[in-house]
Amino acid sequence: MAKKDHVSETPATQLLKQHKVAYTEHVYDYVDHGGTTESARQLGVDEHHVVKTLVMEDEAAKPLIVLMHGDRQVSTKNLARQIGTKKVSPCKPEVAQRHSGYMVGGTSPFGTKKAMPIYVESTVLALPRIYINGGRRGYLVGLSPQVLTEVLNAKPVQCAGAE
Repeated sequence: MAKKDHVSETPATQLLKQHKVAYTEHVYDYVDHGGTTESARQLGVDEHHVVKTLVMEDEAAKPLIVLMHGDRQVSTKNLARQIGTKKVSPCKPEVAQRHSGYMVGGTSPFGTKKAMPIYVESTVLALPRIYINGGRRGYLVGLSPQVLTEVLNAKPVQCAGAE
C-alpha cells in the first residue's frame, strides 16, 4: 500500500491552521504499543525529538496533559510537587479518550475536546524542532516547540525520569 503524504484534517490541524502555525506532516504505519520508538524509527528522527502527549489526572480526577520526550518517562511525584497537587496518575485509556476526544495512540495536545492545563518538560522547548501527534494514529506533525507555549500556553516543568 502506498503511503499517503497528506492526512485529512483533524481537530489538531484545524487549530494549527487557525493559529497560522507552520507545520510539516509525517505519516507512518501505526503499530499497537509501538509508541515513540516505532514512529521515530519509521520517520528516521531522534526519539528524543518525538514528543508524547500523556493525559493524566490529579487526586481530584481533574485531567491534565503532560508533553514529554519520547525517550523519557514522567516522574509523577516530581510533576505533582511542581504543579501543587498531592498526586498525579495516568488516566485509563477510555477516560483519556473522553477528555481529549482522541483515540489513545493518536492523542494530540492541539484541539482537545476538553480544555485542560498542559505541562511540557522544559528541555523539550530547547529543541530546534519537535514531532508531536497530529490527532490520528500514525500521524505526527513537525513544528517549532515554541508553539506549545504560544498556542497551548503550556507551562514548563521538570519531571523527566529515565526510561
